[in-house]
Amino acid sequence: MNNGTDRKDYIDVDDALKRVGGNMELLKKLLKHFLASTQLEPLEQALCRGDTEEATRLAHTLKGVAANLSLIKLRDISIELEHHIKNGSSYGGSLDELKQAFDTTAGYIAEVTG
Repeated sequence: MNNGTDRKDYIDVDDALKRVGGNMELLKKLLKHFLASTQLEPLEQALCRGDTEEATRLAHTLKGVAANLSLIKLRDISIELEHHIKNGSSYGGSLDELKQAFDTTAGYIAEVTG
């Protein structure tokens, strides 16, 4: 997958491997589980309903999981989105960025777990 992006901007495999004690099979399992269990729709729906408490919780959870798996771009955008939600500022661009980053990250995860 090369659409003008650098994989390391999205997933830092070396850092992720350090977090799991160098166990590549465990990392692959965790990344596959992340893809299978992570959905952005509940976050988007909470935002559409104006449920900022739920949206903040979901953005915070995504931020934590992304950080633990060294999913750099998702972590960074989730931080930004959570900040915008908490402060009542516009988050539309952040949500669009999050969706795009998730799709790109999913492609890189597929490469790593392939």
